[in-house]
Amino acid sequence: MSALTGSRARAHGVSLREAFDVWARIAVLSFGGPAGQIALMHKVLVEEKRWLSESRFLHALNYCMLLPGPEAQQLATYVGWLMHGTLGGVMAGGLFVLPGAAAIMGLSVVYVLFGKIGVVAAALFGLKAAVLAIVVEAVIRIGKRALASRALQAIAAAAFASIFFFDVAFPLIILGAGLVGYFGGRRGWPQFSGRAHASGTKTDDSLLGDLLPLHTTASARKTLQCVTVCLFLWLAPVTILALTLGPANVFSQIAVFFSKMAMVTFGGAYAVLAYVAQQAVDEFHWLHSHEMLDGLGLAETTPGPLVIVLQFVGFLAAYREPGVLSPIFAGALGGLLTTWVTFTPCFLWIFLGAPYVEQLRDNRALAGALTAITASVVGVILNLAIWFSIHVLFHETAPVRGLGFSFEIPLLASVDPLALLLTIGAAFALFRFGLGAPRTLALCTAAGVLLFIFGAAPAQALARRERQAMRVGVDYSLAPMSFAALWHASHA
Repeated sequence: MSALTGSRARAHGVSLREAFDVWARIAVLSFGGPAGQIALMHKVLVEEKRWLSESRFLHALNYCMLLPGPEAQQLATYVGWLMHGTLGGVMAGGLFVLPGAAAIMGLSVVYVLFGKIGVVAAALFGLKAAVLAIVVEAVIRIGKRALASRALQAIAAAAFASIFFFDVAFPLIILGAGLVGYFGGRRGWPQFSGRAHASGTKTDDSLLGDLLPLHTTASARKTLQCVTVCLFLWLAPVTILALTLGPANVFSQIAVFFSKMAMVTFGGAYAVLAYVAQQAVDEFHWLHSHEMLDGLGLAETTPGPLVIVLQFVGFLAAYREPGVLSPIFAGALGGLLTTWVTFTPCFLWIFLGAPYVEQLRDNRALAGALTAITASVVGVILNLAIWFSIHVLFHETAPVRGLGFSFEIPLLASVDPLALLLTIGAAFALFRFGLGAPRTLALCTAAGVLLFIFGAAPAQALARRERQAMRVGVDYSLAPMSFAALWHASHA
């Protein structure tokens, strides 16, 4: 360990080895999509380990919500960088992706060799019930801390209504909330002070405190160095493939296409998967629409960012156009290439912007903007929780369109009683008995598998849904095509 790294460790008392163990634990438990993953990091980093304060955690989260790419992975990178510099950021962000990437790679091989395995789908059936309860817990926990005033509660409610009832684009919601908070903070309104949502105590007893470590200092030299290294690591493979193999080669197409996706994936995985599905199915013919949904189901069974499903797409693309390589080896290379060009830019956004964001923590206007963005994110997470609950607990939904409205309502007659029972059980495990996310996930997953083994309804429902997914032809003529519509088309 270098002298500089050692001084940082002594400043806050957390060694790099201890940090590795914590990030590894978070990585293997990061189920539940961004809401569950952010909640898990908050519980471990703020409540258990007390590495950083509530306000500092939310300050980092606010910045990550503004970036393209998976916000939870970028939040891990930000906190890792804040604690231990570039090495800490690479370690935290890399570990966050690694378990899911390894799992998806293995599941992709199983998928192409053996097809869908019923027990995996059954495990997913139970897993979703636990994930739903975890997401609800995340909304409650983050909401209690982030919505400390009526003004912030109003912003959260407006954000929820905008995205749920009117299908307003996520970036517009963030932009609107940021502008409200910016002018509120500039005027000195206490609701947008940036501290209103803190834990309620005036003393910051976190290990990091208000410390601004040496490595967080922004400079032109560091900025140029960061941009040069990150752009080289990201774009050098893309350029080499395009020049040596030509634009028509599948590896060149994967590198270029997913590099573009890395720059425009605002709003999380659900905001971009419909476009990826459309291009992968209709434009490149890498896979079928039902296979895209199969990949999403596999991604939901693994830890890490849901956008890791893109690795499954890249795997199938190269598997079906292997050239002189063996299909499995080509698929593995395609999957790894997809993951590389998808996540490498995430480190660029953090290492480039975080030093400036840290130095502006006491800027009233910026603090107000980020505080308002946090409130709007609570509304967006609530929308995710409701959307997820509808599709976990009900087989059918009905669209509501007109007068500016655009949303789906569940058909009560299509409720899945076993899914409802498992969700209630997961909620009791979390809220009543305090079993925690890992044990709740394990219990619900085991329950889903047992139901499948004994031939209960999940086995029949899963088989029926698979047959319907095989028959469905997704209509991409409507633009923009929402992922909710894609999901509904496969389960109607």
